[in-house]
Amino acid sequence: MDEPSDEELVARVVAAEDTAAFETLVRRHQSKVRNWLRQLTRDPARADDLSQETFIRAWQRLRTFEGRGKFASWVMKIAFNSFLQARRRPDYGTAVALTEREDDVVVPFLESPDVDKMLAVLGTDERHVMILCYAHGMSHGDVSEVLDIPLGTVKSHAQRAKTKIRERFRIEAPAARRARRG
Repeated sequence: MDEPSDEELVARVVAAEDTAAFETLVRRHQSKVRNWLRQLTRDPARADDLSQETFIRAWQRLRTFEGRGKFASWVMKIAFNSFLQARRRPDYGTAVALTEREDDVVVPFLESPDVDKMLAVLGTDERHVMILCYAHGMSHGDVSEVLDIPLGTVKSHAQRAKTKIRERFRIEAPAARRARRG
């Protein structure tokens, strides 16, 4: 039997306050939410607290999910807003780390032991876009939804971040690498 889609589970929760359906949604998405929050806070205990807070808010606000985007993007947006609220407290940091993903300029970037140093050259918005795109594999459209910024702005942040990293750390652009090999 096929697993129900996120949309089917959301409909069950909204229609009948089906806690089992919501638990399935939590199981599906909690690792991604928790990992991103750990990257943002750099504190596993705080990230776990924020993750729990995220899913409590999601339960409380599930009726506001209109289904225009993906549930995963919607819950990541709640997580990001939880992080932003927590970040306002003086003891919260914003350091991040990335995991591997095969992509043009990001490959040498991610293979570097100095990922934190590389991310430090980026502005906050650029860093968030890079994390969501390359650590979490989200599309530019999904990132636009999570961060609540226009799609063109997401693309600009991603391109600007790649350029800053290439220039600062002397990483060759993918086209230049291919041209040298070819």
